[in-house]
Amino acid sequence: MRLKILTVDDSKAVRMIVRKAFRNFDIDILESSNGVEGLAAASKEGPDIILLDVTMPVMDGVEMLAKLKADALLKPIPVVMLTAEAGKENVLKIAKLGIRDYIVKPFKEEVLVEKVARIIDLKPLSSEGARKKTLKDECTFLVVEDKPAIIKQITDGLSNPNWKVHGVATTGEAIDFCSKKVPDIIIISLSLPDDGASVLFKLLRSQVKTKFTPIFGLSVKTAVAEQQNAQQLGVSTLITKPIDFDDFEVKIAKAINLDTSEKYFSFDADFLCIRLPKNATQTHLNEVSAFMKAKASEAVDNGFLRVIIDVHELTNVNVNIIKLLVDSMATCQELSLKYQLVGSPQVIAECKNFEESRNWTFFESMELARATK
Repeated sequence: MRLKILTVDDSKAVRMIVRKAFRNFDIDILESSNGVEGLAAASKEGPDIILLDVTMPVMDGVEMLAKLKADALLKPIPVVMLTAEAGKENVLKIAKLGIRDYIVKPFKEEVLVEKVARIIDLKPLSSEGARKKTLKDECTFLVVEDKPAIIKQITDGLSNPNWKVHGVATTGEAIDFCSKKVPDIIIISLSLPDDGASVLFKLLRSQVKTKFTPIFGLSVKTAVAEQQNAQQLGVSTLITKPIDFDDFEVKIAKAINLDTSEKYFSFDADFLCIRLPKNATQTHLNEVSAFMKAKASEAVDNGFLRVIIDVHELTNVNVNIIKLLVDSMATCQELSLKYQLVGSPQVIAECKNFEESRNWTFFESMELARATK
């Protein structure tokens, strides 16, 4: 069940700031413009926390708070008061009313989130609720590694130009970076000196900003004890050296809810095109397979009647590729989509070596396939 925040404030601007501050969290924001409405909303909705303005028409925050504390069912709800007055006497007066915290207006969004997170367990939007990132979105990766060559290897090895890698060598530098900008993923070398990886992980998880940021542990493949310790700490996943960048990018996509389908699927004027890369690994095939039914269904929903499967770039054909193509054709048939194959002379020749593909018909170019309907 999603948590609920009730904001009671006569200012639409403040209520909008509250809504914006928690837009990336799995939270329902309830709004009231005065104490009377706020009491009614609190009784009906049972919020997990109330953000309560002091000065409001009809019923102000002090009176509403008194009525909350007099109601046995509403009394346990934690209240954070919002006040435009920062005087010591006023703050002390508010604190005596039984609030959990207070914020002086004007305030920054991060201050509000920080204070609320101390009271309720804020969680980011789930993968179902969050907007999927695309390959065109810029992402920042923080690599904490005391070996510059590894940082360079990661920077050079990631294929997406929109992915920015920032490398630091120490725990202090990592904390400093995260205080200014929260990266999409943090990659920590498990071999940092003085148990640095464990210390940094615990520090990051204790901070509101990075509490739920995916953290990858980077380790030599044979350092089993090091990896077991990281798993016990709760790292999101492990990356082993030497780095398999295909596997690395799949784990990145999963961690940040990234839609990678556009690497393989695109919609043209009147057809869905599926393209396999030159050196299609099992990782690539798994990704295509995972997206296939959804993309074929999307094609049908949008009125497309055919699919062109383009494998002309493949340098070799193996049994796993044949299986993927067979499954893709079956999906097309199931949805009444006409499919066409595009392949190079080499691909066509290699397909004749397999029983399933021996009699397949190929076009030798996309232009010929497009022209034949």
